[in-house]
Amino acid sequence: QVQLVESGGGLVPVGDSLTLSCAASGFTFSSYFMRWVRRAPGKGLEWVSTIDLGGGWTSYADSVKGRFTISRDNAKNMLYLEMNDLKPNDTAVYYCQRGSDPPTSQGAQVTVSS
Repeated sequence: QVQLVESGGGLVPVGDSLTLSCAASGFTFSSYFMRWVRRAPGKGLEWVSTIDLGGGWTSYADSVKGRFTISRDNAKNMLYLEMNDLKPNDTAVYYCQRGSDPPTSQGAQVTVSS
């Protein structure tokens, strides 16, 4: 079965950096676009970033463009999100997502303190 396990979240001060990881299993990882989405407290799901099959094409929400970098390692079935210059509005639970599947994993909590 499809399993996605996020890690790397935490509590950091404004301007700090974090890298989230997502370990994928139960499907052919290299055959799917992958995404990061997030849910801030009291808000709906927000798309953050998408990466294509080989990692050569990426796309970002305007709110994170220039600060976040998505990447993948198909040999290790891993997805990453490097987050720099974190802001209080980045506080959310972050989920990795296979294609357009709804998030079903636990997510990683990121809290940015001002």
